[in-house]
Amino acid sequence: MAAYFDIDIVIPTLNSGKILKKCLDSIKKQNYPSTKIHLYISDGGSTDNTLKIAKLHKAKILKNPLKTAEAGKAVGLKNSKSKYISFIDSDNILPHKNWLSQMLLPFKDPQIIGSEPISFTYRKNSGYIERYSALLGANDPYAYFTGNYDRYSYLSNKWTGLKINTKDKKSYLKLKFVDSGLLPTIGANGTVYRRNFLNKLDIKNYLFDIDLISQYLNKYPKSSIYFAKTSNSIIHTYCESSFKKFIQKQKRRVKDLLQHQNDRQYIWNKNQFSLINLLKNNLSFALYSLLIIPALFDSFRGYTKKPDLAWFFHPLACFTTFIIYSYYFSLNLFGIKSVQSRSTWSQ
Repeated sequence: MAAYFDIDIVIPTLNSGKILKKCLDSIKKQNYPSTKIHLYISDGGSTDNTLKIAKLHKAKILKNPLKTAEAGKAVGLKNSKSKYISFIDSDNILPHKNWLSQMLLPFKDPQIIGSEPISFTYRKNSGYIERYSALLGANDPYAYFTGNYDRYSYLSNKWTGLKINTKDKKSYLKLKFVDSGLLPTIGANGTVYRRNFLNKLDIKNYLFDIDLISQYLNKYPKSSIYFAKTSNSIIHTYCESSFKKFIQKQKRRVKDLLQHQNDRQYIWNKNQFSLINLLKNNLSFALYSLLIIPALFDSFRGYTKKPDLAWFFHPLACFTTFIIYSYYFSLNLFGIKSVQSRSTWSQ
């Protein structure tokens, strides 16, 4: 007889009514006892039908006055109680009914502190930006370019560009982390953690998911962390086919990074994305983006591996990302702050 664990699922929301139902429906369809799944919606003040949908799915609704997804995850963590906790975004959909069981399987190994799907689910009939992200293995082309992405890429045939100590356990890869400065962007879009691991961290108003492992290794420098990348995927309906939304999310990404840079534990504190390093150490990305041809070459290369016209969004995605990041880091360099407002935000 299979042993089923209680698991808390925390979902931050802010005017997520257009996408939340599909997310919650996919959780409801899991081949897992419903009494063992506890839903927490950390809401930042939605004015659409988000809360109505959450109530219909019998989720516990928590108030998130700071509005951001990172603040919502911190609120969810503080209010949830189970031995395992999963952070799922409102624009995630679990692709099959055994997803949750597969995510919990690695925890039979007592060393494993967390698990995450190895890829984004590729759906050939979805929006072109969603398909592009699933093909590339990253929502941000800069993360792919620097190698610290964390989902399988059809372009590289790898799940990350970093050299990580890895053991193949058939149903998952067992990763060993010892260096807080050499980590892929693990932690978002369907990650599961042991609560006793999170309880060792100093999480206050914000839970920056990709900082958790780094924070632990900084706090316990002689320790190692073991993490599972499951042979599983998750649907991330990222921007779908809206270039406007892609621009909004890239702006939000860089504004939030600059606003909270002193709160972070991850490599961002080493100014990897500062304007000076972007122009000096990462001049190659500037040339790659601005010259267009190198990115277009990769689009053709990707197309030969997995034919889809969505690959040809890559040059525009790189160019747009470079311009947005350069603009806001330039403002920051001259002391001009640009805080991301959530007053009219919606998914």
